[in-house]
Amino acid sequence: MNRDLLQSLLNQVVKVDRGGPESRVGRVLSAHNDYFALLTDEDGVIFYKLQHVKSITQDSKNEMKIKAEVPKDFKKFESFMDFRAVLNELRHKWIKINRGGPESVEGVLEEVLDDYITIVLNNEVIRVAMFHIRNVSYGKKTEKKPEKQNGEES
Repeated sequence: MNRDLLQSLLNQVVKVDRGGPESRVGRVLSAHNDYFALLTDEDGVIFYKLQHVKSITQDSKNEMKIKAEVPKDFKKFESFMDFRAVLNELRHKWIKINRGGPESVEGVLEEVLDDYITIVLNNEVIRVAMFHIRNVSYGKKTEKKPEKQNGEES
């Protein structure tokens, strides 16, 4: 995947990858040199590294919907041109790397180096190779809009 393709999909709802633990449906919020941001109902904002995305699916009938709202602090991430800058901004915050499967890791991001990052979880210090990070989400999930029933908010 490349930046130009993702920029053409800004504000559209897409499905990243066809299936498996990394697959998510969300709205493309921004596209940069080596990553893009996707707003999802399940995980809030996820930053995907472009090199690891296998497919992007557009919904030609506009049936995929997202109820989540963009977090208030997302604006600061829009100016970061590369994935490492995003990780540096997430230092000392609770993050989750690689959404699912055996390589999913979560904890507090302690350090960002050229080759790896360091995450602290309870009494463990986990080092993850930068190359093997497919995506990352941080801290709090986004809040969903209240559903309307009979013209009233619930």
